[in-house]
Amino acid sequence: MAKINIKIEGIPYQVEAGLTIMEAAKACGYEIPSLCTFNHGECNVGSCRVCLVEATGARGLVASCVYPVAEGMEIKIGSPAATEARRRSVELLLSNHNKNCQQCDKNGNCELLHVATLTGARDDAYAGIHSETFLDQLAPALVRDTSKCILCGRCVERCKNAHGLGILGFENRGFRTIVSPAENRSFAKSPCIQCGQCVNVCPTGALMEHSEIDKIDAAFRAGKHVIAQAAPAVRAALGEEFGYPIGTPVTGKMAAAMRRLGFERVYDVNFGADLTIMEEGTELLHRLTEGGVLPMITSCSPGWVNYAELNYPDLLDHLSSCKSPHQMQGAIIKSWWAQQNGIDPKDIFVVSVMPCVAKKYEKEREQEKVNGIPDVDAVITTRELARMIRRSGMLFQRLPEEDWDADIMGDYSGAGVIFGVTGGVMEAALRTVYYKLTGKEHEPIELEAVRGHEAGIREATIDINGTPVSVAIASGMRSASVLLDEIREGKSKYQFIEIMGCPGGCINGGGQPYVRPSLLPNEDDDIIDTYKEKRAKALYSEDERQTVRQSHNNPQIIELYDKFLGEPNSHLSHELLHTSYAGRERFAD
Repeated sequence: MAKINIKIEGIPYQVEAGLTIMEAAKACGYEIPSLCTFNHGECNVGSCRVCLVEATGARGLVASCVYPVAEGMEIKIGSPAATEARRRSVELLLSNHNKNCQQCDKNGNCELLHVATLTGARDDAYAGIHSETFLDQLAPALVRDTSKCILCGRCVERCKNAHGLGILGFENRGFRTIVSPAENRSFAKSPCIQCGQCVNVCPTGALMEHSEIDKIDAAFRAGKHVIAQAAPAVRAALGEEFGYPIGTPVTGKMAAAMRRLGFERVYDVNFGADLTIMEEGTELLHRLTEGGVLPMITSCSPGWVNYAELNYPDLLDHLSSCKSPHQMQGAIIKSWWAQQNGIDPKDIFVVSVMPCVAKKYEKEREQEKVNGIPDVDAVITTRELARMIRRSGMLFQRLPEEDWDADIMGDYSGAGVIFGVTGGVMEAALRTVYYKLTGKEHEPIELEAVRGHEAGIREATIDINGTPVSVAIASGMRSASVLLDEIREGKSKYQFIEIMGCPGGCINGGGQPYVRPSLLPNEDDDIIDTYKEKRAKALYSEDERQTVRQSHNNPQIIELYDKFLGEPNSHLSHELLHTSYAGRERFAD
């Protein structure tokens, strides 16, 4: 890349041509106050005007996030005119903002509050009438509060870039402008897949998950048997909430914390992941050998299932009928575990700790109940678990390393751990399918061809006893739609497809800790490009440490089938562990 000469505050620098002023300044050691510190390419219109600077060749002050550098440009970041303009821009945002910071769940992660501190903005500099606001709490997964929205547009672009959907957009004009689904509908009455990617990029509390902590509190007060189970991706990110570097696995401390919160049992959903592989792998084998609908597509991601029901109802037969791991495990807790402990399933309250907000919607589905009893009663995100730990007064870093409860579902394999990474479900399933077809384990255990944390489409062909099995992996619905259109057109060459709703998989779920470089000073500068990779490595490293690395070798899974389920895809397995799908109207009245 060609270099050009610029000056910042009178000091000469050489930078790459094509950079914005903000990018060039950062490369030279300057951090311009802005609301673009976590943009993933989404915030690209300079609408907030928070990052204004002086630059020669420009007419007046310019938004550094979008204005390109040029040969010989002189830039002033700390001039009185620039600092005053940035302060006033933030004060204008604050003038129409609901400043109930103490009650806001984004407190501590609010970029508006952070940049207000940097610029010295006063919250009462401008007084006047506030815009009419709307509070949408109808959807199980998401809450939208326009009183906290600063109209930056990040959520609008994130939905387009991740999924090609455009659920959110700007409604009305001028002082009446809001960000909302079409016609200011609720998320519950729009074709939103409730993945929560919009929540991850929102700089304020305008978009949040629908908290269910109060439901758990009520279950404790009611004397229920409150059982907790945590997904694999949670351990790879929870530590970030307590000052650990991104990608630090905190499995033992997480189990210790959950136990001290009062849960009667603390289980790892990796057991449910192993169970899913037994059911899903068997289903795939039946389809391959008995002429079933192919390609078969995984069904672990509720965001993806929502998308399929809304946009590809004609392809629902391609989805595996398996429930997701936490729903399967919830069903086993309320059947096998309840039976072993002589407890009425109605007295059991199952809490799933998930990296995903769409799981909140999933647990509400009628198809996820057995005899009218839901498999899972409450879903909290990684962020919500951190809130519960903090309010309890626990010092997370001082907690001991403890194991999960292991009475009937404590064992898990390395295959279950990697479910949290895009390609992980595929790899785990193939390890077992290979064994079922050949009678021997795949060597090496790792199937590198299906690995990778990035979004997009990956494909591979796995030779199983002389039979080539073509597979594909996609995360994010923009990528998934390419594979689905091929199926619809009769052009798909695959037998097995894994689809994850969130780009990068569960490690990048809508319920994971916020990645805010400006609020994470101990992280390296390229954290936006590497945080998914770091979280993925945490899961792959745990897989490598496991003695058992294939789901079919998990001794407690073997015992569960011997003593209770019979065999994978048995009648009882279908009753407890499988589900169904139905096409839905894109706009519900």
